[in-house]
Amino acid sequence: MSRIGKQPVTVPAGVDVKIDGHKVTVKGAKGELVREFHPMLTIAQEGNEILVTRPDDTREARSLHGLTRTLIHNMVVGVSEGYSKKLVLVGVGYRAALKGKNLEMQLGFSHPVVVEPPEGIEFEVPSQTEIIVKGVSKEKVGQVAADVRKWRAPEPYKGKGIRYDGEHVRRKLGKAAKGD
Repeated sequence: MSRIGKQPVTVPAGVDVKIDGHKVTVKGAKGELVREFHPMLTIAQEGNEILVTRPDDTREARSLHGLTRTLIHNMVVGVSEGYSKKLVLVGVGYRAALKGKNLEMQLGFSHPVVVEPPEGIEFEVPSQTEIIVKGVSKEKVGQVAADVRKWRAPEPYKGKGIRYDGEHVRRKLGKAAKGD
């Protein structure tokens, strides 16, 4: 049995969960998320807990069991607390600023890079070299952060680029430092 799948999802106060067959709607202080799940699994709410059960022990049912429970948990946490990812700009002249809701970055190109936030995502720029991506959907926050990082992924020789906060960039020796 899936160890994650059999754990119930606790619904905190202030979060409203509506289960309509295989469609789950979660509303909270930060927003609303809707997701449709595989019809093989049964999703039920008992009091302030959500239980996910599977019909049998087939490979597909086992793999979907833990996934479904985790996705519902992420929805509940997202609408109650929200998710955020912090990015750090490393490099001479690399900086970020907010222009309205859009993120404008100077990344060594001949022009500034403007990133428009998708629906449900907002940017924060506490300093010129830090970007915080916030939202209710863990999936969207991670994807937008990855898309911003793609503009200048950290390179291994000087370490310049956009990194996640706490990310370790493995450095390489240049051709001048020969290892004889």
